[in-house]
Parts: sequence; C-alpha cells; structure tokens
Amino acid sequence: MRSIWNGAISFGLVSIPIKLVNATESRSVSFRQIHTEDGGRIRYRKVCELDGEEVSQAEIGKAYEDADGTMIPITDEDLASLPLPTAKTIEIVSFVPASEIDPLQMDAAYYIAPNGVPAAKPYTLLREALKRSDKVAVAKFALRGRERLGMLRVVDDVIAMHGLLWPDEIRAPEGVAPETPVSVREAELDLADALMATLGEVDISTLHDDYREAVEEMIAAKAEGGEAVAPPEPAAEGGGRVIDLMAALESSVRAAKEARGEAPPEAASVTELKPRKKAAARGTPKESEAKKSTSRAAAKKTAEPARKSTAKKTAATKKTAEPARKSTAKKGTAATKKTAAKKTQAKKATPRKRTA
Repeated sequence: MRSIWNGAISFGLVSIPIKLVNATESRSVSFRQIHTEDGGRIRYRKVCELDGEEVSQAEIGKAYEDADGTMIPITDEDLASLPLPTAKTIEIVSFVPASEIDPLQMDAAYYIAPNGVPAAKPYTLLREALKRSDKVAVAKFALRGRERLGMLRVVDDVIAMHGLLWPDEIRAPEGVAPETPVSVREAELDLADALMATLGEVDISTLHDDYREAVEEMIAAKAEGGEAVAPPEPAAEGGGRVIDLMAALESSVRAAKEARGEAPPEAASVTELKPRKKAAARGTPKESEAKKSTSRAAAKKTAEPARKSTAKKTAATKKTAEPARKSTAKKGTAATKKTAAKKTQAKKATPRKRTA
C-alpha cells in the first residue's frame, strides 16, 4: 500500500519513524457527467478568472481569501516552516480508556507502519504497551495543511490511527429530539428488547452493499445490449406512520424469529378451540318454545318403538311361562293323588283292634 504521509510518532523521549497508509477505500460505483443529446463527456476545466486561460495542476497554488476578497498566497514552504511540533510528528498527549472517545468524533482511519528496520523495536514496544494497558492514545498531528486530532489503537498486530474531529466541530443536538413529551410503556420496552435480542447477533463480515451489486448488474446488462433490470413491485403504502406500536413490535419479533428459523415448525397447524355459545344466542321465546315442542315430539317418537318392543317382550315372556305353569300344575296334581292313594292303602292294611 502506498504511504500518504511520512513522519514519526513522539512517545515521550522515544521517536518512532513511521509511514501513514489509508486503512479504508471506497467501493461505491462512480458515474461521469455526459451530454444527454450526444453522450459527450462533460469535464471541468480550471480557468483563471483574470485572463480566461486554462491552467494545469502544476500552476495552481494555495491562497487565503480575506474578508474583503483579497487573496493572500500561501506556499508549502510557509506551512512547513510553522513552529509546530506536529508538522512531521504524531505527538501522543495522553492515554485514555476507549469509552471516553465519542464515536461522533471518529473520522478517517489509517494504518501506521514502521519506517525502516530501526523503527521495529520502538513500534513493537508501543503496540504491546497499548495492548496491556487496554487504552488508546490521543495524539495531535498535521496532515494536508492543518493540525488534526487522532486516536491510536491496536488492530491485530498493527497500530491504527483514527482521525478525530475537534470537540468544537461537533454540533449540539438542538431541536433534533421529539418536541412533544412521549411516554413508553414497560410492555413496549420488553418487546423492543426481544426484537433487539433477535436482531442483535450478526456477523458484520457477512453484510454487503446490495445497492452497489444492483447497480453493477444493471450496468453489465446494459453493456451487453440488454434492457435494464426490471424494478421491483412497489410495496403497499403504509401511510408513513405506526398505527399500533405493540402490534408492529410483535410482528417484527415474529418475522425476525421466523427468518432465523426459531419459530416452531408446527405452530401454523395448531387449531384454536372455539368458545361455547352463550345464552345470548338462544333466540326469541317463540323460537325456544318451537325448539322445545320439536324435541318433545322427537322424544315421543323415540319412546314409542321402545314401549312396543317392551310390550312384545312381556307377551313373549307370558307365552313362555304358560306351558311351564301348566306342566308344573299337572305334576303337582299327579303327585298329590299318588300320595293320597298310598295313605288309603296304608289305612286299609292296618288291622283294627277288637274290644273285648
């Protein structure tokens, strides 16, 4: 990687020769301006206002415009001769916990590389000291014509520096918060916590720029002579406002869990039991009387066959019992006659005693 600045880190009495390298790069798709009638490229040319002639980059210098419009030329030599220790040095002024740095101050990021073999030892010393202290270094440095504030921290085995905005460059958030007082219920906070817990865990390295990919696909399709990618169907208009915050939060939590595969697979097949009908659904008194008479008639019809069947069973039982009674009567009569005959014979056989 090409260095954009060469200098040194001032760490007390220790000086570390270093090179500054950009840590980030833009991947966004850039466009050119063209003339819509013939497709000709539109270019910006740098023209001197006094003579109207175009000038090259080598002929362009710096100047400060005074309040009355006077231009005061400033050369690179003027800037280099400023009595500032940070002109070619990253001067560490303190070590603080990372939590004390407001993320609003974060600006461009750079990698700091040791410049030469002799710089390896002090570079490693500063890196390991930052690791062990679990702090970041606040430093001042000059870059591109002005003094800046920076924060040094360790990324893997490299010291990285984040440019910081000066505290007076951060605007106060006046008039940004809602002007009307708003109260939030505990139930809404619980649902918000559940949604945060569902969406909060993500591998940032898996995120990518969908818009850039869509633009690249569209450019490739047009370059091959095809048509542009068909736009997606417009979503249903929601009115731009939340009607029911609780319902929206519940739906969001449910959708997030289903997207992560956390919803039970049989949840959609559960059948809810319908509540029993109450007395309010009985209808008018006449309808109730009609229903009662209908049920009584049905009960009578049902009872008639049962009674007939019972009567038939009783008759069958009587018929079955008649022969049995006659047989028993006959047997009883015959037995009685036999017994009487035996008694008569016995009486005849017994001799009568004569009296003298």
